[in-house]
Amino acid sequence: MMLWGVSVIFVVVAICGLSAFISNHKHLLNVLLGLEFVVLSIFGMISVNMPSVGLEAMFVMFFLVMAACEGALGLSLLVSVVRSHGNDYFSSFGILMC
Repeated sequence: MMLWGVSVIFVVVAICGLSAFISNHKHLLNVLLGLEFVVLSIFGMISVNMPSVGLEAMFVMFFLVMAACEGALGLSLLVSVVRSHGNDYFSSFGILMC
């Protein structure tokens, strides 16, 4: 019963992250935070729902490495966009290759 409640919490977090990713297109940072919520909820679902699989630790570590790479890539993209355009508004991204 407790496992079901935790899974429901992670599904709610995933839905909140997806809604933040889909609905908020004003700042790039908000979109990246929405993606991180989705990744965090997927990690939680994997770590809660896969305890019986033998190689669960390897898969979870691989997923964490990919999530860290995704976060670092998103932050580097945000820094380069802010340096080139001066802000992170999507409305100022008319042509990115200026």
